[in-house]
Amino acid sequence: MRHLVWFRADLRVADNPALYEATAAGCDVTAIYIDCVGQWQQHGRAPIQRDFLSHNLQALALQLAALGIPLTVLSADTFVEVPEQLAAWLEKHPCSALYANREVGIDERRRDKAVQQRLVDTLDIRVFNGDCVFNHGSLTTQSGDMYKVFTPFAKTWLAQLRATGYRLLPVPDAQGQPLSVVEVELEGTRVSSHAWPAGERAGAERLALFSGQALCDYGEYRDYPAIEGTSSLSPYLALGVISPNQCLAAIEQELTQLPMSRGEAGFVWLNELIWREFYRHLLVAFPRLSMNRAFKPDTEALQWSHDTAAFDAWCTGNTGYPIVDAAMRCLNQTGWMHNRLRMIVASFLTKDLHIDWRQGEAYFMSRLIDGELAANNGGWQWAAGTGADAAPYFRVFNPTTQGERFDGNGDFIRRWLPELAEVPAKKVHQPHDWLDTQQLGYLYPKPIVEHKRARLHAIAMFAALKDPPDDLKDQEAR
Repeated sequence: MRHLVWFRADLRVADNPALYEATAAGCDVTAIYIDCVGQWQQHGRAPIQRDFLSHNLQALALQLAALGIPLTVLSADTFVEVPEQLAAWLEKHPCSALYANREVGIDERRRDKAVQQRLVDTLDIRVFNGDCVFNHGSLTTQSGDMYKVFTPFAKTWLAQLRATGYRLLPVPDAQGQPLSVVEVELEGTRVSSHAWPAGERAGAERLALFSGQALCDYGEYRDYPAIEGTSSLSPYLALGVISPNQCLAAIEQELTQLPMSRGEAGFVWLNELIWREFYRHLLVAFPRLSMNRAFKPDTEALQWSHDTAAFDAWCTGNTGYPIVDAAMRCLNQTGWMHNRLRMIVASFLTKDLHIDWRQGEAYFMSRLIDGELAANNGGWQWAAGTGADAAPYFRVFNPTTQGERFDGNGDFIRRWLPELAEVPAKKVHQPHDWLDTQQLGYLYPKPIVEHKRARLHAIAMFAALKDPPDDLKDQEAR
């Protein structure tokens, strides 16, 4: 009998536990992907990411065909239809076992439970961890609970890495002659992702380029959006085109060993991989994070603003704060935003405009090519002060000083705000007076909010939930 591999957010043939184990048993293997365009829309995911998904599915089909493994793409509307869709397909194409890698969102987990219940008497179902270096739920406190703070989680994660290392699985052997491939073309609204080469080979090449040229300098340059200081690998990680184990292997190959502590070359980027894992482990341990709920229940009582005009100004990059506006226009035009900028604009929306983080989270998901629930939710709740290991509520990024610090000459700002192209570097972060003297004030909007006053209001919002020490109220992130 054949084994069936169900691909989801793991669009690769290397280091794919489900595929590897299915082929290791010696049976013929066939593969399936079930596209749920309605579910994609319900989750508010971006048209540019859908285009990237379509191209990566095509690349996966080619790689599987080279191994003699056919890939069938089925279409459904939502996850509710998947159990019957899969059962109907299996009636025509009998298999003895189903292999899949675990997904962490609550809707995906409910889908998988429904599939298990529908097919339990039909075939053996085997689920693997192809998502993290260490399986969700395997890293806990001494009392057996999931960590709620990043630092102790990271220490345990590193201790486990020292003790057991990581497992990197090879590409399975071909099971027969190469097959021809039918073109994969997903339905639904799509925006071109041509700036991001699709496929496992493209992801591996980008990983090799980053680790060979920028890994050791990542800690120094990662916060400056005008330069290429980040890995730009998150779109590939979000769809599982590359794996976290492959990232570890690239670090080890470049440095001959894995960095285990701060100060060691490459550790800053490794720490970002641990943050990714932290948020994914949290999503499994606390299902409410998948349900539009705050991690800290008391923060559900925050009195957010419902100023639609302010939200629209934020979305379109017309707030009058250059670093915020440049970041948002970059997102809208490219489907991508630098991580430092994500923190700045998230702080601005929640702490300056006092708008619910959920609105920002949803807007990001609707635009980002690397949109992924765990990281997006974790980042937004961190910035808003509602999440696990969140930024303290009294930490409010000053958008002007953030711009001065991380885009000092205004190079990034001018790239995305051409109306500020002639503003001198010393004025570009607060350009309004200069524009007025040049009779050009009409080119760029005035600030929609006064930061100092908005900051005090944000602190008061959180202070209403509890009574913190007075000295904390006066602190501000610079």
